Amino acid sequence: MDLMIDAEHLRKVFRIAKRRQGVWGGLRSVVNPELRMVQAVEDLSLQVERGEMIGLIGPNGAGKSTTIKMLTGILVPSGGSVKVAGVVPMQRRRELAAHIGVVFGQRTQLWWDLPLIDSLRLLRHLYRVPEERHRKNLDRLCEMLALNEFLDTPVRQLSLGQRMRGDLAAALLHEPELLYLDEPTIGLDVVAKARIREFLLHLNVEQKTTVLLTTHDMDDIEMLCPRMLIIDHGRKLYDGSVSDIRERFGGERKLIAILDAAEVAALPQSPDGLPIVRDLPVGVRVVQADGARLCLSFGRDALPAHELIAWLGARYSLRDLTFQEPEIEDVIRRIYEEGLLLTTETVGIEK
Repeated sequence: MDLMIDAEHLRKVFRIAKRRQGVWGGLRSVVNPELRMVQAVEDLSLQVERGEMIGLIGPNGAGKSTTIKMLTGILVPSGGSVKVAGVVPMQRRRELAAHIGVVFGQRTQLWWDLPLIDSLRLLRHLYRVPEERHRKNLDRLCEMLALNEFLDTPVRQLSLGQRMRGDLAAALLHEPELLYLDEPTIGLDVVAKARIREFLLHLNVEQKTTVLLTTHDMDDIEMLCPRMLIIDHGRKLYDGSVSDIRERFGGERKLIAILDAAEVAALPQSPDGLPIVRDLPVGVRVVQADGARLCLSFGRDALPAHELIAWLGARYSLRDLTFQEPEIEDVIRRIYEEGLLLTTETVGIEK
């Protein structure tokens, strides 16, 4: 494999000074502080091939930002090994900077009081990009991200969506092989989110840029990332595809069937007002009804969807059908709330 990121058994422990109570407690805290150890990342292994787009998700405090800081060289791991673009980040940070781009959704690398174009020109000197290469990259990014209409606007006057597009351009001017994105669509409206997602897909497919995305927006993951990594309390819970995790831990699916209104009206009613469909297959139940519309719920251990459709079609006049998978956000919430421990062994995925 041609790996862009190769991390093995990463650990990060922070030593936090605990403030002591009492009259002299404050002085003792400074002179002889009591320390507690906080494990932010524990035994985390991650391999990302060149050209992959992977989503890194987890609740607040899961260790996502700490992981990215170790991958960029900002933090030194307490244990384990890591290479990014073939180099050890904390040993060769300056060299690595030429190969990576970073965008933080709630921070900016642009100069607040300068027009956007001035920030983009100044970054050429920071990254030491040749003028001709910088001009071509800037023209390409301005076209792809539609920046021309606000290039001369001070950054502080840009909308959040405009500023995010400017930050993406700033991170990509030097043509990095690897792009780290931390909440790139946070706070954006639907139109701005769609534009950012379309750009990232183009960047990944056409430019073969490797992308590591952290987000709380599950739509970002479903639309952008064929693979996702779930971490919690610094430990890897899952590493695989969105479809696999929905298949294994998604709970019940729904089939919404529009039948003949007269047939539904003729069905007997249960005490809770739902139609009683006789001889439903095991694991299938009616959970909602509205006129001719029936909503059937069935688990992963019930019969397959196409067999359920055939069963209904043999007994009733089907007018329309809609199949609904569980929302991936609901699946992830269930994993956290029920404390499910998902490892590569339990889901049968090899990485």
